[in-house]
Amino acid sequence: MSTPTEPERPARPQYGEYATPEEQRARIKQPDASRALEEGHALTPAPPAVVAPVAKQPSARRPAPASGTVSLAHTDTSDQAVRRRNLDRVVTWMLLGYGLFTVVTQIPSYLDYAGFASSFFSILGVNVTLTDPAGAQVWGTAAAVVLGVGWLLTAVLSWLRMRSGHRGWWVPLIGGIVFTFAAACLMIVPLMTDPAVWPALEKALLPA
Repeated sequence: MSTPTEPERPARPQYGEYATPEEQRARIKQPDASRALEEGHALTPAPPAVVAPVAKQPSARRPAPASGTVSLAHTDTSDQAVRRRNLDRVVTWMLLGYGLFTVVTQIPSYLDYAGFASSFFSILGVNVTLTDPAGAQVWGTAAAVVLGVGWLLTAVLSWLRMRSGHRGWWVPLIGGIVFTFAAACLMIVPLMTDPAVWPALEKALLPA
């Protein structure tokens, strides 16, 4: 009498009835991983995605002004500089014009030293004449030359300064004072060295 034998167990579960609870849950979550479970491979979690760092955007720069754009402050400064330069030129040329007028009116009297001395004696009320009119005339001519050349030098220096953009109003002012004083000193020399004129002038100017 033969003992009934139990049916043979299949080598592999066909429908998952012999799968462990972990394998069943893995198949439910990831059906595509069943093949890996059947082949005996362990289910490994997918590596986390690597997020590339986002490059920091450069801060927006203020756009540079166009080449033709000029700021208001710069425009005001330029206008003020132009006005000052124009004013300086007007004053400089006015002083040069006055100096030229003085030179033109003074040179003829310097070239006629005898007439200059006579007028000077009349203003002071002194009755005297020059001892050496020809010698005195040399000093008068030298004074006229100094006055004329001095004005020319002053005008040239003033023009050069204005052309280079520098202030030039003080040049004719200083030049007029210096060369007028030099010419006056030359005109006084004959009066101080004349033996007849100087004592008479001392009596008129410094009464006892």
